[in-house]
Amino acid sequence: MIPVTLMMAITIDGKIAKHKDHLANWTSPEDKKLFVELSKKHGVVIMGENTFKTFPSPLKNRLNVVFSYEKNLTETEGVKWVSGKASQVLQNLAQEGYKSALLGGGATINSLFLKEKLVSEIVLTIEPKIFGNGLSLFNQDFNIDLTLKEVRKLNNNTIMLRYRVNY
Repeated sequence: MIPVTLMMAITIDGKIAKHKDHLANWTSPEDKKLFVELSKKHGVVIMGENTFKTFPSPLKNRLNVVFSYEKNLTETEGVKWVSGKASQVLQNLAQEGYKSALLGGGATINSLFLKEKLVSEIVLTIEPKIFGNGLSLFNQDFNIDLTLKEVRKLNNNTIMLRYRVNY
């Protein structure tokens, strides 16, 4: 199984968006730069259909793996539409030669991968925002311990936390 790193920008109150159609235009340029860097390093970004719809176009120079319940989706260059078990999707990616994957949300897909114990690392960019209401990082109940691996200040207001997931 290829290792999966979950990367998300969150507010101080732990929200990833105000609603499912909320664009990630609230995150810092440094967060976006880190996302590009990590996603290009992995070569593949896994996300749910709602998250994918918040991008103006598929991420270039990376395989966009998009979980969807829809049938007969339009073929799009650089996009692989998938459904089913996350572990099977990862096995297929490994067979295609990928060595790792970046998981980019949203809450349902994050929870699916964590529930199947497929996330080995979590990278959080904490932005100086408070949404109050909104979507959380996960939408299921978990009790999983993490080990802090790195803390980095990305700018005067934004920090990055990197954790190992301990199942």
